[in-house]
Amino acid sequence: MNREQAEEILDYLLAAAYELDEARAAAAVLEDQDENAASVSALVTKLNSELLQAIFDRFPDLITFEEFPAISSALRWDQVRLPPSASESQVDEIIYSVVNPRWRKMAAMVWQAVKRSDELALGITEEMFAARIQTLVKADRLEGQGDLRRWRHSEVRLKD
Repeated sequence: MNREQAEEILDYLLAAAYELDEARAAAAVLEDQDENAASVSALVTKLNSELLQAIFDRFPDLITFEEFPAISSALRWDQVRLPPSASESQVDEIIYSVVNPRWRKMAAMVWQAVKRSDELALGITEEMFAARIQTLVKADRLEGQGDLRRWRHSEVRLKD
């Protein structure tokens, strides 16, 4: 394979990787109900660890990112079942206590919110906070940029 062929193959593999990541994230939400979810995850692993790695080993300068922007969670707020110890207003209160007017990584917001939830023994998971933040952005109560399902590759701030 020459460099031109590698670039063309890489374009197809990255497009496939993004689509498979979407499928993996959706399958993760249905994991308890769908036995095929594990096979989607295995396919994503094979693509990332074998096919893409073979190209990057031969042409390391083709790597345009430090980390593949994988979906951290595809959980939606309407799928969330809060523990009895927590309410939606408590979730919002914690989120607003960690968000500020400057753009900050979604991952940082989620991590700080979980830390605060743990201090209060509320039992709210990182995926629950992420789903609520996405809902607040869609409701125009917070601002977000990037795909908020990809926590390390998106940002959130208070609305101006």
